[in-house]
Amino acid sequence: METVIAFIIIFGSLVFFHELGHFLFAKKAGIMVREFAIGFGPKIIGIQKGETLYTVRLLPLGGYVRMAGEDFDKVELQPGYRVGLLINTSDEIEKIYLNRNVANPDVLFLEVETSDLERKLYIEGYDDEGQLVRYNVSRKAVIYEKGQKTLIAPYDRQFESKSVGSRAMAIFAGPLFNFILSFFIFLALGLMQGVPAKEAVIADVQSDNVAYTAGVEAGDRVTEIDGQSISTWNEFVEVVQASPGIPLQLVVERDGSLAKLDITPTTIKDKSGQEYGQLGVTRPMEKNPLKAVAYGADQTVSWIVRIFELLGTLITGQFSIDDLSGPVGIYKATEEVAQYGIYNLMNWAAVLSINLGIMNLLPLPALDGGRLLFFFFEAVRGKPIDKQKEGMVHFVGIVLLMVLMLVVTWNDIQRFFFP
Repeated sequence: METVIAFIIIFGSLVFFHELGHFLFAKKAGIMVREFAIGFGPKIIGIQKGETLYTVRLLPLGGYVRMAGEDFDKVELQPGYRVGLLINTSDEIEKIYLNRNVANPDVLFLEVETSDLERKLYIEGYDDEGQLVRYNVSRKAVIYEKGQKTLIAPYDRQFESKSVGSRAMAIFAGPLFNFILSFFIFLALGLMQGVPAKEAVIADVQSDNVAYTAGVEAGDRVTEIDGQSISTWNEFVEVVQASPGIPLQLVVERDGSLAKLDITPTTIKDKSGQEYGQLGVTRPMEKNPLKAVAYGADQTVSWIVRIFELLGTLITGQFSIDDLSGPVGIYKATEEVAQYGIYNLMNWAAVLSINLGIMNLLPLPALDGGRLLFFFFEAVRGKPIDKQKEGMVHFVGIVLLMVLMLVVTWNDIQRFFFP
């Protein structure tokens, strides 16, 4: 149960911040946001606040921000269509009823002749006395149909009305907020547990490990291994991990003098069968707010670079699609990480957030990166790509992504439940 809660909190937070980025920059650009959703599928909770519906949906596999003009939410009143209109004190239409049975004596019925609910904002038609009348439509008018209500979206509030830069920023903001979230998680780790010191100084020695047996003590500074000069903790770890079961001679500085210690790293195997050496010592941590900020930035950047390098191995064939993980794999990994405490869980969440940001930036149809690629083409051409063609590309992309998700999920199930 703890794993389920941890998974929901972590994955929900990553999705929330991703969609929050889209939402805030869309609002900043003046785009109407119709819905802010966490999850897909049937609605569990829905709260209408202002012009946005905030929802939690059944399938916790992502989320979305639905912007006006992005989908097929436009309402066109065809000539001859009979509508009910409620006029406000400014002689503007504030409510439009598309159903014919409206129990409100103040509603005027009109047979539509012409209308424009986006740019000129008017409805013209024949009333019950056969007179041709015209009314301006309020920018905040609401359309009622079959128990549903929808705010009209004047063209200047629609996604497509904005500049390429504003649209691109509203899309890029999602992955950007994932990177920002990672930075703040790493920052919090630096403040809470401290920042790993760069020097090769031993903070603690586990009593049941080879380092304790060899005489290594807390406070020792490693200066040399087998004649190789050591100045940083990373250099120290690199040599030890590369020497499983191989005798080493450590030179450590202790109380102003040097001591030579013979030690053989324990051989440890990871899940892939790769062997590496381990001594059983821990790294010192420093609690410093400024260093915590630098640590947050450094970890975020280094993980971004590391993940892009991993993607490069996927392209060159060094990394197989069988090695990818979907929701099942992420859940199992979360279960394992949770066993090692809150700090490890926070670190895992930060890395996952970076993964989510980078995956969404890939130039694939239906992903944020694919949409950004179309904006790039639009900027170069000086005019947008045909919407039907772009929509078809994104549709194919969604289908392919769903197929990939099924393949990855099936691989996860086989890996973890039928090894």
